[in-house]
Amino acid sequence: MQRTPSPVMRRRRLGLELRRLRIAAGLTGDQVVEQVGWAAKSKLSRLENGKSRPDLADILDLLDLYQVRGEGRDELVAIAREAGNTRWIRAYAVMTARQRGYAELEGGATQIREYAAATIPGLLQTPEYARIRIMSSRPLQTLPSQRNEDDERHDPQAEVEARMARQSILTREADPPAYEAVLDEAALAGRSAPADVLSGQIHHLRAVASLPNVTLRVLPREARVGEFFQPQHGFSIYTFADPGDLPTVAVEALASDLTLTDRTAASRYAKVYEWLRSAALDPVATVDWLSRHVNATR
Repeated sequence: MQRTPSPVMRRRRLGLELRRLRIAAGLTGDQVVEQVGWAAKSKLSRLENGKSRPDLADILDLLDLYQVRGEGRDELVAIAREAGNTRWIRAYAVMTARQRGYAELEGGATQIREYAAATIPGLLQTPEYARIRIMSSRPLQTLPSQRNEDDERHDPQAEVEARMARQSILTREADPPAYEAVLDEAALAGRSAPADVLSGQIHHLRAVASLPNVTLRVLPREARVGEFFQPQHGFSIYTFADPGDLPTVAVEALASDLTLTDRTAASRYAKVYEWLRSAALDPVATVDWLSRHVNATR
């Protein structure tokens, strides 16, 4: 079965192509907006930056203006349809915009690699642990600089359920992604959750590690990473089936998330991940480590 492309990657791919076509046509953004008759000048900018879901009629107008014909036109129309795919929204209707962004990346990836520096990744969390993570940051949403309509529309339980729904990609029958995570021992320490919740979380990790497409590796506190390299934060690397969809790095931050598609940046994170992977316990030793610590947290 052919994997459904990631809508967010299709939007970025489409945006890059539209920008290239505009420059090749010798047109400025203002000239394009005027010639196609759009009221908002920001519309083209958002399309070219992959920030908005494209309307097929708008894309056809641009392709007409740029005089794109034949197979090139057909390919871009197909990409635009995939970029505007909203079928996944019905399954994840309760998600915040932040979670939807991750779901779009995860749903179309062939490989996901994550380094967990301080907390367990969302795809591996139990409902109890996820709720702790969500509630622990709730007080920050009372700050004017952090509050937005998206926060107000979603209750904690809905967010927990949405996170659990995201996890279904690891067990789906049709071509699940190859998933690997390096879990820093600090992410499994008592500071991240109450003892009973953490014990249940570690027990869950042991179960998830048995999936054929999932590999977990614990990074002990004393492990030496590269030449004493010290990673500053956790991150996720997504790889896609279409070589035109660039590997993407996501870094979750407090105020907003950073998403990188630059080849140089992605290669640096990939190198750091290999250092972390090499320093971590192998999958068998990781399961042993989890087995020893599951009772110690109680």
